[in-house]
This record gives sequence, structure tokens and C-alpha cells, in this order.
Amino acid sequence: MKKYAGLLVGTLILAGCAGEPENTNDPAENTDAENNVEAAEGNEEGDGERVEDDYLQIGVQTDPVALDPHGANENVANAINSSVYDRLVYVDEDLEIAPGLAEEFEQLDETTWEFKIREGITFHDGEELNAEVVQMNFERILDEDIGSPVAFIFDMIEEVEVIDDYTVQMTTDVPFAPLPSHLAHPGGGIVSPALIEASYEEMEEGGSPFNAANTQAAGTGYFQLEDYNSGEYVTFSRNEDYWNGEANVEGVTFRIIPEPLTRIGELETGGIDISVPVVPSDIGRVEQADGVNLNEQPSSMLAYLGFNTDVEPFNDPEVRRAIHMALNKDDIIEGVLNGTGIKADGPIAPEVFGASENLDALEYDPEEAEQMLRDAGVEEGFEVSLLTSESQDSIDAAELIQAQLSVLGIDVSIESYEIGTYLEMAGDGDTEMFYGTWGTVTMDADYGLYGPFHSSNAGPPGNRSFIENDELDSLLEAGREAQTEEERLEIYEEAQNLLIEESPYAFLYYPSSISAVTDDVEGFWQYPSGYYYLKDVELNR
Repeated sequence: MKKYAGLLVGTLILAGCAGEPENTNDPAENTDAENNVEAAEGNEEGDGERVEDDYLQIGVQTDPVALDPHGANENVANAINSSVYDRLVYVDEDLEIAPGLAEEFEQLDETTWEFKIREGITFHDGEELNAEVVQMNFERILDEDIGSPVAFIFDMIEEVEVIDDYTVQMTTDVPFAPLPSHLAHPGGGIVSPALIEASYEEMEEGGSPFNAANTQAAGTGYFQLEDYNSGEYVTFSRNEDYWNGEANVEGVTFRIIPEPLTRIGELETGGIDISVPVVPSDIGRVEQADGVNLNEQPSSMLAYLGFNTDVEPFNDPEVRRAIHMALNKDDIIEGVLNGTGIKADGPIAPEVFGASENLDALEYDPEEAEQMLRDAGVEEGFEVSLLTSESQDSIDAAELIQAQLSVLGIDVSIESYEIGTYLEMAGDGDTEMFYGTWGTVTMDADYGLYGPFHSSNAGPPGNRSFIENDELDSLLEAGREAQTEEERLEIYEEAQNLLIEESPYAFLYYPSSISAVTDDVEGFWQYPSGYYYLKDVELNR
């Protein structure tokens, strides 16, 4: 039997487990959320009331898709929810798997894992954590009626069995090496049983099961929901009874500021303390701003041009490869990322376990691409739509793709929507081409490949190209079941080369994670997946 307490993510593969995108709790006293949104204006301290300057102010580009960790799988929601909902295990700053709500865990055999749950932990709403609640959470995630967008992350779990009040055993349908890294994903956040009940009631009344969290979000995390004004802000107060030591700041307000330059302006004038992300074209302005620092690090993110393989002419892999070869990735990196980031030959970033240097990359060759299109029977001058979100870097990338494909006589029209609508349209297949990103949150190739490319995940779970390839499915399944590092690396290299050949995506680049932080802030850091850890942040003002 193997026991785990804190293992390097890379080492976890060797040990039979691996490590996208992180603790007991009585509700802390609420405060005036509207005042906290205006924290940077520097109101004076009142009689026993919290000082607004004690609340960390973070500017983000979109509303979270859901304040329920089981209801969203995008960066803003993951970042917010990871501060509110603890997981059984999490990834620490050293990219090691660390005990979370499970104080220890061990692999009993190839398909059975046992978790010892911490005792004495309560949720923000006063409900108690125990083994039965953990079981309820994973049964809810995997409930097809709920339709959780993170279900695919945990669909290898066949059964969660309560052994005693604080012990659960998980059985997977096949040997699954990276289970702990999947449990560390923000989607594995443990929610209050009262919230679970409320979500089913919401669904029975015809609403989304994830709407209940907008007012009743309750986890065991170091922050707890105070107020949510959709499109404006989400405010959280500090959980004074957090089991692992309370956060350093009194609370945090996530301010929704879609315009990148507006976020930078708010930084410069003291309206916010942190801007996530920073658009690469604004790097120069941030570097010149007084009292603001740039935070840049490699990421596990892939940016891509996706093709809906169910619609013509993108049902032909020859057409997809041709367009892949027609894209000048270096120019896109320079134009979108201001020279930051790395060109992508395949779907897995270098930071991720399973990345390979032995890929048969498609080289930039517009003349060959044009001939391939003609050989495939695609006439010059066809029109196609390109779906993207409204973020500035997405629009910048779409415009460069539009210009580069025009040389081949492809007339690209760009359709941009807010992130929730974009994800819904892409998941429903209401696309021809789409620009998007995928973060390998777990730092393991299984997440970076199985989610977006296995046929069982077609649609909202992640396979938005609707690629269906039996050989690819078999490889991705074998990668999950293999128990040694060498076997898995071999399998994932073969799978990546097959994906280059099939090109359901044109792999563009791996962007850096870039944020801007004022001099008042200490202790802020981001995971390679792009989401961030706020418990240790300090405000010195």
C-alpha cells in the first residue's frame, strides 16, 4: 500500500498518482459589500466596522460562470471557487499534492483509494463535514441529471463508499494513476449538503442547479460569500474559523472589468490591487506605471484554433491540416502576446507531464496549404465563421487568423460573445471554427488530452471539435490505465502525433500567465493553470 502526504507532481506518476485551475468553518461576520467594492477610495475607519482598505481588490475580465465549483470549468470561476471550497487534496506552490480536507490518503490496490477526512470541520452555513457529505458531492457531480461540466474529470470514479464517519473509499472503473491530481482540480470542491439540496430544488423548479450558489454558496474555504452583483462584483469575507489558519486579508472583492485598459487604469489610480490577466499589448504600460509590478510565469495553457469536425469542409482532416499549416504562429505570438509565450507544436505545454519533444509538427507552409485545399476540393473564396469570446486577446488572435486565412481566399467572419455564451455555443456545436484555450489544470496529460479529444466528452464537457477517432480513444484510455511513467509517456507521445495528423485543433501557442500587482500586495502567486492562491496574500497600506 502507498501512503501520500506531499509528493511532487512528476513523482506522483511513478507512485501511481499525479497532480488545473488549488479548509473548519463558522460564518464570519458580514460587512457592507458595496463599500468593499469601493475599497480603493480609502474610507476612514468607523466605530468597530471593517475598513474597506482591508479588502483585497482584484480586477477580472468576466463574471464567473458559476459560484458553484461543480457548475463551471473556466479560469475566473476556478480562481474564485478555489478560495471558497476546499478539496480533498490540493496542489501547493511547489506543485506538490498536499492534504486538504483529507488529512491522509492511500492507494489500497490498482483501483481503490482510501481517504481519511478531517474531523471537526463545518461549512460556512454551519453544516458539518463528514464522509457522507463527501460521498454526496461526488454523486452529485456524476449525476447526469445535474449535467456538471466537470463530470468528465471524475467519470472514472465508479463508487464512493462510506467506511465510517470520516473514511471514504473511491473505486475507479479502471486503474487510474492521476486520480489525486484530478481531485485537486477546483471542480472537486466540496460543497455544503444544504447547497446540494437547494440545487436539486432549483432544478425541480426549472432552473439551473448551479444558480442556488449565487446566494447560498457554502464551502469550507478561507473565504465565504458576502455579496454577488452579477456583472459588477463578487465579495467574500474572511472565514475567521478556517481550520488551516485564517487568510491575512479581511476579505476580497473580485471586480468584473472587461476592458483591459480600464483594469490597468484602475491599478494606476488605486482602484484595484491586482489585475488578472494583463493583455500582452499592455505590458509596456504596466512596466512604466509607478507602484505596479508585472507577474509573468509559464503556464499549462494551450491556445488553439478549433474546427467543428461535424460540419463541411472541416469533416475532412486534410482541410484541417491545410489551415493548420497556413497559420504563421510566430506572427500570431508577436501580435497577440507581444512576444511572450511559446509556439505550440502539439496540445500539451512543456510544463505538463506527458509533453514530448518528439512530435511530427506541421510547419508553416502557406503554398503547400493552398495546394492541399485544392486537392481536397475546397474552392477558393469560401466563407466561414470564427467564434470567440469577447476578451481582447481572443479578439486579437481571431483578427490575425482572419488576415492570414484571407491569403488562401478564405473569408472569415468573426463572431464574439461573452464567455458564458461562447462556451454554450461551442459546446452545442454552434460553430464552424472557434478560437479558444484549454488549461491542463492537473499538470497531467490525461486532463489535457482526454477532456478535449475523447469522443465520450463531445460537447460541453470539453470535446468541442466533436472529433471521434477510435484509435485516439484507445490511446487515451490506455494512458489512463498505464501504471508506469514510461508507459504513459510512450502512449501520450503517440496520441499527440495522431492529434497533429487529425488536427481537430490548430495548436497555436502556450501563453504565459501574466498579472499586474501593486506594491501594496505581498504573497500573490499563480498556478501554471492560471488560477491563483490568495490565503497568504498581505496588504500593506
